[in-house]
Amino acid sequence: MRPLLSPLTWALWFGYAFLYVPIALLILYSFNESRLVTVWGGFSTKWYGELLHNEQLLDSAWLSVQIAALSASLAVVLGTLAGLALARFGRFRGRTLFGGLISAPLVMPEVIIGLSLLLLFVAMEQWIGWPDGRGMTTITIAHTTFTTAYVAVIVQSRLAGMDGSLEEAAMDLGARPAKVFFVITLPLIAPAIVAGWLLAFTLSLDDVVVASFVSGPGSTTLPMTILSSVRFGVSPQINALATIIVLVVATGIFVASLLLSRRERQRRRDEQMALQGG
Repeated sequence: MRPLLSPLTWALWFGYAFLYVPIALLILYSFNESRLVTVWGGFSTKWYGELLHNEQLLDSAWLSVQIAALSASLAVVLGTLAGLALARFGRFRGRTLFGGLISAPLVMPEVIIGLSLLLLFVAMEQWIGWPDGRGMTTITIAHTTFTTAYVAVIVQSRLAGMDGSLEEAAMDLGARPAKVFFVITLPLIAPAIVAGWLLAFTLSLDDVVVASFVSGPGSTTLPMTILSSVRFGVSPQINALATIIVLVVATGIFVASLLLSRRERQRRRDEQMALQGG
């Protein structure tokens, strides 16, 4: 008699349960009446109402979103230029050093990145008077510094695997390099750029180590606020906030999946029409 599930399938289900059961419990206990997050006291949505009046959490969440969006946008610009240089400019002088500097934040401990940036900001403030203290500006610069590496790797990989015949044909027809980039290259690597922006946004929104070094009074991000509150016990408001974040992320993934599936179906229909017409 064959087993219902193979050992590999059991391991797969165990892995999924290990990842998603804690998230399901977090969502469940966000509707808990009791203040104790480990004791079920009945169904209630009062913690969502109290969350809307928690100015500290809301302010830190809004600050984190602003920093994440700004640093991700800057990282996309810098990372795209870096990836383009590594993938298209050949063996230029200093390429090995440049590639190493781009990849360094990927493997360097966040504690080292945060400490080095803190020393840099302190020295700059003493020498030129900027930045004046540590706040949103210093956190944004720090997050842009290490998220640029992720964007550069994604864009470089996309450019390395892309057929360059279209770019060469455009230049043979007299198009300038800048026009070739904006008209041909940029639309082709747009999915990689979007993926890099989303990854950079997520990394910035999730960071707590680097932000702890380069932040100051009045510039506490959401992960820092959650970490400081967890030290005194998990509040049900944290569960409610985490549930909202999970819902937003799940909605974004669902919408993206629908758009991709619709685009794939449209591509297949276009191919079928082209074959029928031919």
